[in-house]
Amino acid sequence: MLPRYANKTGYYLLYLFMLGLFLGILLVNIRHDVWIKDDGLLNIEMMKQLKNSELNSSYLLGYIVKHRISVILTVSLLASTVIGLPIVCAYVCYLGASAGCMLSVAVIRYGIRGVFFIAASIFPQGLLLIPAYFLLFIWSLDCNRSLYANINGMQGRYFLGKQFLLRKGIKLIGILILVFLGCVVESYVNSQILHFVLKIF
Repeated sequence: MLPRYANKTGYYLLYLFMLGLFLGILLVNIRHDVWIKDDGLLNIEMMKQLKNSELNSSYLLGYIVKHRISVILTVSLLASTVIGLPIVCAYVCYLGASAGCMLSVAVIRYGIRGVFFIAASIFPQGLLLIPAYFLLFIWSLDCNRSLYANINGMQGRYFLGKQFLLRKGIKLIGILILVFLGCVVESYVNSQILHFVLKIF
């Protein structure tokens, strides 16, 4: 069971993601002509290239791991700075907006097929990556609060020691392991699922 602070923070993160999701959907619908161009996002040519591409799971794993681990390390590093709070909140909102844009474009272009494509894009690695990113954001905000919250007129970092660093380090390693497992599933399992679903396009 999550501590009360983590539980409350989780709700705030969900609100931010949903806000971003709504903004992404709104953006696509307002500028419909820009997003749904012949050379726009998820166009027919792009889907054909994905459909006809040869699977190289080992190469894909290396690319995905490099990208996701670098993002996680960047977010965790920024969380330890004064600007950590707005950075994390903005990134969560950005993820929601990206999801909203992708979902809207897929549905507008392909209807129910677009829904299947989006679902295939995030399953089954989403069962690992979504909790991992959620834990990362909780970790980041808690780290920032611990470092910069005022305690008796002094900032929290003056009261933190090796035990705090060790505890945070172990949690971050656990998150990284979870993300790595998600990357493995994405590379070797999801790629096959996505390739199968693309046959309907």
